[in-house]
Amino acid sequence: QVQLVESGGGLVQPGGSLRLSCAASGTIFRIDAMFWHRQAPGKQREFVAVIASGSGTSYLDSVKGRFTISRDNAKNTVYLQMNSLKPEDTAVYYCGVQAARGEMDLARHYWGQGTQVTVSS
Repeated sequence: QVQLVESGGGLVQPGGSLRLSCAASGTIFRIDAMFWHRQAPGKQREFVAVIASGSGTSYLDSVKGRFTISRDNAKNTVYLQMNSLKPEDTAVYYCGVQAARGEMDLARHYWGQGTQVTVSS
């Protein structure tokens, strides 16, 4: 199995910053994409950012220029640096990976349990 553990969430004032981390562990042969989604109260889960194995990135329009996704392949870890946070960024943030557990295995998605980010004065 593949386990993902997020950390770094919390309460921050508008305009502040947080850095989320997500470490993958377990039986992992290869990690392709790594990504972050979020779910605000009463809303559907939405895509936030993705980083491919070649380090190409893509972002939700509303976070472009404020959030930066990065990865450390040696540590199987993905980060989300969040700057200029707004109250509308309040949500549970989930990390995910597209990973293969063996050389002949197809890659599939694995998800973490989520970490709460609250932006409020």
